[in-house]
Amino acid sequence: MIETFARALPNGTTLSCRAAGAPGRPLMVFLHGFPEAAFIWDELLEYFAAPEHGGFRCIAPNLRGFEESSAPTEVSAYRAHLLVQDLAELAASENPAGRIEVLVAHDWGGAFGWGFGNRHGDRLGRLVIINSPHPGTFARELQNNPDQQAASAYMNFLARPDAETLLAADDYRRMWPMFLGMKAGADGFGWLTEPVKDQYRKVWDAGLTGACNLYRVTPLKPAMPGQPAPAMPDMPHDKLTVAAPTLVLWALDDKALLPGLLEGLEDYVPKLEIVRVPGATHWVVHEQPRFVAGEIEAFLRRS
Repeated sequence: MIETFARALPNGTTLSCRAAGAPGRPLMVFLHGFPEAAFIWDELLEYFAAPEHGGFRCIAPNLRGFEESSAPTEVSAYRAHLLVQDLAELAASENPAGRIEVLVAHDWGGAFGWGFGNRHGDRLGRLVIINSPHPGTFARELQNNPDQQAASAYMNFLARPDAETLLAADDYRRMWPMFLGMKAGADGFGWLTEPVKDQYRKVWDAGLTGACNLYRVTPLKPAMPGQPAPAMPDMPHDKLTVAAPTLVLWALDDKALLPGLLEGLEDYVPKLEIVRVPGATHWVVHEQPRFVAGEIEAFLRRS
């Protein structure tokens, strides 16, 4: 059974959360991306809370700016280290050591998962990343790979000052193709049903500015048309490494994040396993939740 609650953090942020499993059990945290929300993890929350699958305390927060979580309007409030801080404080609210035994993260959630793994490695048992680029390989591909530059061009649209207004227009007319363009409809995997669309409408009705601010604040974007590639930030290697055993699940039919992002990942993550998933898209958590759960569970047994 899924419980919902609002968790006020010492830094002033409040995160709306979904959870399953008894407090005090080893903590397993799930981070969503754009344009999603914590509800996408419900099946996995219940799966891993079950005693036969680990009996974890499973929590999926809505990131700041999403659903009913705090949504500051300032772009600077969405800098990566602040969302990593939210995660660290959420973990500390669950156990005195602030330890996350397993962190599962997708898309933007993965950006903060990579960050937590680097900054708080002593508090992380294992990391699972699902179609979320590591900042080191993402910066490289944005600079050098024309295919990834083209695939990431949408980021500049989402960073526009009027992006949230355009996205909300006509019952989110510009939002649905993000899913339908990767087989979410009845002629594909079929997961984007009317009830699921209503879940998304409820999330998006709460506001899209916070979500768009993630794109406004990040320096990792491709060049604008006709302009040179933007300078990438200086990222020392030791600020990008993750020591925890890490599983990367990568759906190969993701149109936005191409498999080239996996090349060289072992330079940053020495205890790395990669599982490539043919025939699946960026929305693999919706498409194949039991497969995703099974791969995570097998990884936890191995590691």
